[in-house]
Amino acid sequence: MGHPETGDAIALLKEVLEYNAIGGKYHQGLTVLVVFRKLVESRKQDADSFQWSLTVGWCVELLQAFFLVAGDIMDSSLTLQGQICWYQKPGMSLDAINDAILLEACIYHLLKLYCWEQPYYLNPIELFLQSSYRSEIGQTLDLITAPQGNVDLRRFTEKRYKSIVKYKTAFYSFYLPVAAAMYMARIDGKKEQANAKKILLEMGEFFQIQDDYLDLFGDPSVTGKVGTDIQDNKCSWLVVQCL
Repeated sequence: MGHPETGDAIALLKEVLEYNAIGGKYHQGLTVLVVFRKLVESRKQDADSFQWSLTVGWCVELLQAFFLVAGDIMDSSLTLQGQICWYQKPGMSLDAINDAILLEACIYHLLKLYCWEQPYYLNPIELFLQSSYRSEIGQTLDLITAPQGNVDLRRFTEKRYKSIVKYKTAFYSFYLPVAAAMYMARIDGKKEQANAKKILLEMGEFFQIQDDYLDLFGDPSVTGKVGTDIQDNKCSWLVVQCL
């Protein structure tokens, strides 16, 4: 915090982290901890291994925070988790794009800081990089399928919906935290990872369908956000089913 050259930037980073990475449900991060404890023998679970799994769990939360801050800008969202979106804060505007990038950069800084001596170190790095790429491909599919102000219902097919959900949400929200814990538990066989992926991607699709429903019919005082899927011309489960 007191670095003479970067102290001011780090102070802002602290504010970015506390606003955007704190206050959610922590489902993804906690999944890393729960799966790690289930897969690793009790005698091998010590303070150090707990710290490593806790760190990787927070890295998953930071990846989500990165996606949410950037996604809110693209979607012109107003609120998230019961508070105004980061880019909507007075004086912030599109500077929030750099803050989103900072959140992602913290992932690899933390992995290096806490896990670089572990034999599994490269696997989580590769996993986070793959998850970021897949999610960004999913976001691209979402944006080109439903550009704001250009409604074309012919684009809203169930096949396209499933592709968007698979890449944009399911990989990072469900497969990433479980796969990361599996790597930490030294379960890194292709068959085991493939089996986990198959199940977790289906869970991710189910989750997104629920989320789409709550976007329209959910109570903002409970969900913490004002749904804008219809206004944003989103290819959501509801419109696909309607068509």
